[in-house]
Amino acid sequence: MIDSIDLTIIDLLRQNSRIQWKQIGEHIHMSGPAVANRIQRLEELGIIEGYTVKLNEKLLGNHHCIFITVMMKDYAHTKFKQFIQTRDEVKEAHRVSGEPCFILKVQLEDQELLAQLLDEILVYGHYKINISIGQVK
Repeated sequence: MIDSIDLTIIDLLRQNSRIQWKQIGEHIHMSGPAVANRIQRLEELGIIEGYTVKLNEKLLGNHHCIFITVMMKDYAHTKFKQFIQTRDEVKEAHRVSGEPCFILKVQLEDQELLAQLLDEILVYGHYKINISIGQVK
């Protein structure tokens, strides 16, 4: 399905999704149009789902990175998933096996906003929080 050239293209796009096809071609010894065809095929296969930008949340004012583990009350999973889809401060949400039910990665400006979010989460279940003291990777 994919070969080592495709994997190299994917790695280069992971490093910089704005890299030009010509620059990728220089790395893998292919023309820009040939690279474009490879990328289009990877998109059609669903391997490349989209392109994004990595933001520095601290420079945007979101100084606190918090991981929230949520244990659901009863069967509130569907409503909770709808709730977290509406929250911009929830940067990642994972449904996980075992306990807890969900792990959220949240970026917030201050502890007051955290307290408000936690109060809203209580409608759906109980939580525990871990505050990041620094990103390692």
